[in-house]
Amino acid sequence: MFLTRCAAGALVAVALLAGCETVQTTRGGAIGVDRTQRMSTMISEADLEQQAALSYREEMGKARQKGSLNADPALTGRVRAISNRLIQASGAFRPDAARWSWEVNVVRSDEVNAWCMPGGKIAVYTGLITKLNLTDDELAAVLGHEIAHALREHARERASEQLGAQVLIGGAATVLGGGQTSVDLGKIFYGTFFGLPNSRLHETEADRIGVELAARAGYDPRAAITLWQKMARSGGSGGPEFLSTHPSAETRTRDLEVYAARVMPLYEQARRR
Repeated sequence: MFLTRCAAGALVAVALLAGCETVQTTRGGAIGVDRTQRMSTMISEADLEQQAALSYREEMGKARQKGSLNADPALTGRVRAISNRLIQASGAFRPDAARWSWEVNVVRSDEVNAWCMPGGKIAVYTGLITKLNLTDDELAAVLGHEIAHALREHARERASEQLGAQVLIGGAATVLGGGQTSVDLGKIFYGTFFGLPNSRLHETEADRIGVELAARAGYDPRAAITLWQKMARSGGSGGPEFLSTHPSAETRTRDLEVYAARVMPLYEQARRR
C-alpha cells in the first residue's frame, strides 16, 4: 500500500511539473534580479492581462460613478507624469512593456494604496499621497515598486504557485486518505511556510527593481528608504515578519540602502541628460 501511495503521489508531481515552464520575465538590470520563475502553462500572460483589463475597467467605472476618478486634475497630471517616466525606463527590464496598453488613474480615497495590474493598469489612491505627504521621488518609489510587480509577472507566478499547491495538496490528501480536513490543513501549512516567504521574495524583487526604475527615470532612489519609513510609522507594515507577506521595516530599509546606493550612478546619469 505504501508503495502504491508513493507512486500515485509521484504521478501527481510529474503531471504538475509537466504543466509548468521555466521563464525569465525580465532582464536582470543593474540590481541583478535574475531568478528564474516557474509558470503554469494553464495560466497565460495574455489571459491574465485580459482579466486585468476587465477588472480595471470595472474598478474605474465604480470610481467614476462615485465622482472619485481623477477628481483633482493637478494631482492626476502629477501622477501620470511620474508614471510615464518610469514606464519609459521599464524597457531596461522588459522591452516589450513599451507595447503594453498602459493606463494611469487616480482615485479619491482615504486608502493608503496603489497598484499596477498585469499589462500596466495603474491606480493610485489619494490617501497614499496626502496622508504620507509624498514627494515626487517618494511617489516614484511607490510607482516603480508596483510597476515592477507587473514587469516580473508576480501575479501570474503566484497564481501558478497556488494552482500547483492545490493539485499537490488535493492529490496527497486523496492518496493518504485524509479527506477534507487534510486538504484544509495542507492549505494552511502551505500558506504559512511557503506562500508567505514567496510573497516576501516578490516584495523584495519589486523593491530592488523599483529603485532602479526610479533612478533611470531621474528620481532619487534613496527616497524609497524614507517612503517605507513613513509607511512603517503609519502602520503600513506592522506585525512580525514571519507571518507577513511584506518584509519587516528594518529588513526592507537595510536592503533598500544597499540597492539604492548601487543605482546612484544611473540616477546621476539621468540627471545630467
